[in-house]
Amino acid sequence: MRVVIAEDSVLLREGLTRLLTDRGHDVVAGVGDAEALIKTVADLAAEGALPDVVVADVRMPPTHTDEGVRAAVRLRRDHPGIGVLVLSQYVEEQYATELLAGSTTGVGYLLKDRVADVREFLDAVVRVARGGTALDPEVVAQLLGRSRKQDVLAGLTPREREVLGLMAEGRTNSAVAKQLVVSDGAVEKHVSNIFMKLGLSPSDGDHRRVLAVLTYLKS
Repeated sequence: MRVVIAEDSVLLREGLTRLLTDRGHDVVAGVGDAEALIKTVADLAAEGALPDVVVADVRMPPTHTDEGVRAAVRLRRDHPGIGVLVLSQYVEEQYATELLAGSTTGVGYLLKDRVADVREFLDAVVRVARGGTALDPEVVAQLLGRSRKQDVLAGLTPREREVLGLMAEGRTNSAVAKQLVVSDGAVEKHVSNIFMKLGLSPSDGDHRRVLAVLTYLKS
């Protein structure tokens, strides 16, 4: 397997290189920033020697924000045949979602702690290189959690979403009715439907309004 490693920490980059070469893989390049990663892969492509997989840190110079994942997204677009495995210090849902947008073949997102489990890490690299997917369990848990929240709100009608949005602004039922030019009774019916669809039972009492707003804000 031909591998390119993009990691600004020299110690971690050398460690990953050692892990892979000890298992018989060929680390054809190791770079410390996203710009060098893009250039290296482009040069290899020009030579007809694309790597099978790129292992890249999410955060790299110069700003240490999202350079790595942006480079990974670009590589997936420009060279669809390359597997891309990104490593992150902690789960960053926005980056994971961006990376997984579109095709999920040949892509992985792992927390750096997983590297400590050598077998698990090497299996992930090989799986991604072969067109599979390798997602950290923590990433899956958070993305599924967010999906569940979105699914709950998806059950609301456009008018109910509008009412809930005004509730989130701190409006009373009367204020919502005035804003929407409807009766107080109509708003009360919408609010009741919102509570029911969000699974907020009458036993939650007056806290149901707060819980509904929190669900809206978290989505």
